[in-house]
Amino acid sequence: MTTSVVVFGSCNMDLVAYVPVAPQQGETVTGREFRTVPGGKGANQAIAAAKAGADARMIGAVGGDEFGAEIRRVLQESTVDVQGLRTAPGRSGTAHIVVDDGGDNSIVVVPAANGTVDALADGDEEIIAGSDSLLLQLEIPQSGVAAAAAAGKRNGVRVVLTPAPAVPLPEELLRDVDLLVPNEHEAAVLTGHDDPERALTALLELVPEVVITLGARGCVYGSREGARHEVPAFEVQAVDTTAAGDTFVGVLSAALGEGEEVPAALRRAAAGSALSVQRNGATSAMPTRDEIVRFMAN
Repeated sequence: MTTSVVVFGSCNMDLVAYVPVAPQQGETVTGREFRTVPGGKGANQAIAAAKAGADARMIGAVGGDEFGAEIRRVLQESTVDVQGLRTAPGRSGTAHIVVDDGGDNSIVVVPAANGTVDALADGDEEIIAGSDSLLLQLEIPQSGVAAAAAAGKRNGVRVVLTPAPAVPLPEELLRDVDLLVPNEHEAAVLTGHDDPERALTALLELVPEVVITLGARGCVYGSREGARHEVPAFEVQAVDTTAAGDTFVGVLSAALGEGEEVPAALRRAAAGSALSVQRNGATSAMPTRDEIVRFMAN
């Protein structure tokens, strides 16, 4: 069964510098490689879902520049429907990423065109209503995120929110969220608890289901109905963790939409992330459904 996933969120061009060790404040280091890769948390999740087998659609904005044209092209080549992707005056959003030899990264995001996605445009609600799942992040104005979440709730669509970049969130937005997928840091920002179990308990007072991703330690899931699952990460050598979390969310949403039970869906998402961190880049590193199936079988 093919599931339909719509992403309402950001599209950026990732400008990635690879260095042996990331620079400290005031320090200059010499990089060994530079790449431009279409990304942004929204586009990342859309492409991850599409590659994982979902019928994916993207709602957002790019600029009328060469980056915008390239982002649109890569989304289309990844079989993502871009009917809801509008072109705004000015520049496309950019993410300036430094990746060290341990695979860790630091990122500066310049929203640009993404800042115009502050409300639903004509036709957006119809796209959302025709989908099984709606994926949201926080790289666009919160007013736009809230409007999309409300549309998802009105139309009975599963609303999945990745609270990144991490900021406190209003109860009105969280009331419309079905599944929250923070990483360990984001969960701590939202709850004040560094311990994932305590953070999970606190977050379940706000939303029905939560998955906290824990990097190399896997993830933990909880629901208000009392379900708890811990899924370990696959042991791999990471070279670039950029978009590992977005890959996880895209694959997870595809799996859940197909009717997978939560533990199996979490394991498939963990496999997708494990494959992505072994490759450089964001969208360019995301695995296909067949690659995930083969990896899990080995």
